[in-house]
Amino acid sequence: MTEIARALGAEVLGDGALTIDSVAEPAEAGPRDLAIAMKPEFAEGLPNGQARAALLWEGADWQGFGLAAAVLVPRPRMGLAAVTAMLDPGWGYGEGISALAHVDPQAELGEGVSVGPFSVISKGARIGAGSVIGPQCYVGWDSTVGDGALLHAGVRIGPRVRIGARFTAHPGAVIGGDGFSFVTPEAGAVEKARASLGGESDAKAQAWVRIHSLGAVEVGDDVEIGCNTTVDAGTVRATRIGNGCKIDNQCQIGHNVTVGQDCLMAAGVAVAGSTRIGNNVVLGGRVGVSDNVFIGDGVVAAGASVILSNVPAGRVVMGYPAVKMDSHIESYKALRRLPRLLKQVAELQKAVFKPGEND
Repeated sequence: MTEIARALGAEVLGDGALTIDSVAEPAEAGPRDLAIAMKPEFAEGLPNGQARAALLWEGADWQGFGLAAAVLVPRPRMGLAAVTAMLDPGWGYGEGISALAHVDPQAELGEGVSVGPFSVISKGARIGAGSVIGPQCYVGWDSTVGDGALLHAGVRIGPRVRIGARFTAHPGAVIGGDGFSFVTPEAGAVEKARASLGGESDAKAQAWVRIHSLGAVEVGDDVEIGCNTTVDAGTVRATRIGNGCKIDNQCQIGHNVTVGQDCLMAAGVAVAGSTRIGNNVVLGGRVGVSDNVFIGDGVVAAGASVILSNVPAGRVVMGYPAVKMDSHIESYKALRRLPRLLKQVAELQKAVFKPGEND
């Protein structure tokens, strides 16, 4: 317990010599688990478990819960981040270069780099010191991965990608695949629909021609990319992800997109090409963002919102199309009242226009 408290910058109350092996929810905690009870309602489960120690909110009556020890912190979720990092056993990737890996002779590996079986490090690729490349990964030609990176199993990094320090990519992530960019020899149905805003199209059938992606991807420091998330290469300039961004599973970042620093994107977010996103933006799960729009600093978009136009800094938006959250809620309330209102209108019509009155 003493080591855990030290990692949290806090003090152990009670028996600091207790041994902790893992963390658990209060009702499921055993005698060697640290029960995580971040709120009073969570702590109600402590009597149902066997925890002797707990991480609690500041000012909690830890002795009243029958605990032998506790650590009290002002922001328990931050405490949880430190504790889980300390107790994480990792994925068990082996050290050194696996005999089953292929590292091109012209690739550069920093000190202490590990490469798992069936991974490929291409010609001209540079891997920073202390990085761990898991099994079945691919690092493309002339790409750079900074110090302290962790590529989990099955990560693919395309050619000419530039990634900063302490990068984490979870299984199946693809950084630097070709962007979804196609054109027709003559103006097609999509271009005419944009110009007419939905008018009938008489465009003839044409084959699509690919616009190749030459711009690659640039990723800052301390970025984390989730499972099966894809970041497409730019067409001419690079797609850019700023320092500190955290992107969840199954997200799509289109070509030429620019994302600022410390942005958070939950699962299923899809950002279309050439969109610019500011700093500290939060996009909830399944948010969609149209192409060529700007999202200002500090914007928060509620889950499943669809952003079709520019959003100014600091705004909280919701809905399809996304509008200010309070406006959306008022509109939704009005929509729910609509059936009753229509019924009232019908009754009024019957009262005003009685049968035979206007014959």
